[in-house]
Formats: sequence, structure tokens, C-alpha cells
Amino acid sequence: MTRSPARTPARSTAAPVKVIAVNRRARHEYFIEEQYEAGLVLAGSEVKSLRAGKANLTDAYVRIDRGEAWLIGAHIAPYEKANRMNHDPTRSRKLLMHRREIDRLRGAVERGGYTLIPLQLYFHGQVAKLEIGLCKGKKLHDKRATEKEREALMEVRRALRSRGRDDD
Repeated sequence: MTRSPARTPARSTAAPVKVIAVNRRARHEYFIEEQYEAGLVLAGSEVKSLRAGKANLTDAYVRIDRGEAWLIGAHIAPYEKANRMNHDPTRSRKLLMHRREIDRLRGAVERGGYTLIPLQLYFHGQVAKLEIGLCKGKKLHDKRATEKEREALMEVRRALRSRGRDDD
């Protein structure tokens, strides 16, 4: 019996999902092969700042070091009301993932020229989660082709919308 590769479990509909930050540049710069969900180890002031929606994933990436996954370069703004005990905005944050997933990601990164990019940061109920993509970089011609496809799709939608108005 063969097992399917580790995948992100489907989010249950019982807990509400509140998106905090989305890395829009990742979808432009990379082909996203697989997506994983990871928890974050955060300080109290970081959680309060995330609840206020003050996070940025633009220049962030994930590194696997000594069997642990780390979020590097993500910016979580300092919480205004936390005086001396505030956190460093760009510190490395440990990610909580299953050992099998970490080993699988480490193998893919070491073997095939893949990289781990954070795609979005969100609250799943009361818990902060990070969606990670196993990505391969796009070349310039790939980016152009993606842009061309997007523009063609927008043209079709525009034409259908205007055609629907003419029928009335």
C-alpha cells in the first residue's frame, strides 16, 4: 500500500480563519509546488501586534536548521502598549511542524533547487498559523507568460460582462 505525500490538512470550517498578511509577491516570483501549514512560536507582544494586523512577509523565507524550521526575515511590528518587554520586529521565529514534513522539505530543498517561502499568515481560531510553499523560482519568460495569461483571462471576463449587458 502506498501512502500519499504529506499535505496540508483541510482547514475545518468550525474555527474561523482571519488572514493577517499575504505574500503576494511569492505567487509572481515562484511556482508553488506544495503548500504546508505550520504553527509559530510567538511572544505575547507579537500575538497582540498580529491581532492588530501589523505583519509583513515580503522578504521572508523559511530555513531548516538542525531539524527545526525557522521563519527568517518576517516583520511583525512592535506592539505600542508593550513598553520595555517588546519584541525584536525581525527576529527568527521557530515553526511548529511534524518531523516527517520537516524531513521531506529539507530533502526537497537540498536536492532540487527548491526554496521555502511563506505565503500567508493567519489566525485559525485562536492560533497563529503560517502557510508555507515549497517553491521553484520563475524565469523572466515564465513571469511574462503568467502575466499574459492573467490579461487574457481578464479580457474574457470583460467581454462576457459587457455581452451580458447587451442582452438585457
